[in-house]
Amino acid sequence: MIATPNDRFPDPLLGEFTFVGRSNVGKSSLLNALLGKKVAFVSKNPGKTKTINYFKVNGKFYFVDLPGYGYARTSKKDREEWRKIIERYFSERSWNMKLLFSLIDSRHELMESDEQLLEWLQILGISPVVLLTKTDKLSSNELNKQISYFKRVLSEYGVEKIIPCSSLSKEGIEDVWKVIVEALQNSEE
Repeated sequence: MIATPNDRFPDPLLGEFTFVGRSNVGKSSLLNALLGKKVAFVSKNPGKTKTINYFKVNGKFYFVDLPGYGYARTSKKDREEWRKIIERYFSERSWNMKLLFSLIDSRHELMESDEQLLEWLQILGISPVVLLTKTDKLSSNELNKQISYFKRVLSEYGVEKIIPCSSLSKEGIEDVWKVIVEALQNSEE
């Protein structure tokens, strides 16, 4: 793992798979589930990830864990600092980004901060893969309703791929890996 200070990024490998979402949406837990081991610190308190964390995968590419956004109890100064870090990442590293995974809590409707991120990504020409997290907390019926809701709402932002997932039950983890492998294969062509 490489936690980057605000002034430098690691050397590029085959690419970066970037994970972004609100504070406490489950980015660190999902990264741990994808990698099959505890590499990202998981906290019950939102807003703990304050740097960009790079996780080298098989020596070939990085998973990039961006600081969470939208946590109301964080100071305005900290929120502004996180915004600058994320903006700098997108402006300086998007050329090396194979995919952006936007994590959204499946239990809630789209929040204003999620909408702002999706609008910003549209402006940058980045089409994210949306990962609906914490699906294990919903009944099958509730989950189906939420998936229908998100398909309808996210289509307005050009989102074409939505993967329901849970770091606890491992639902969707294999589907996320399939998307990653496909992106790597497409970049080699």
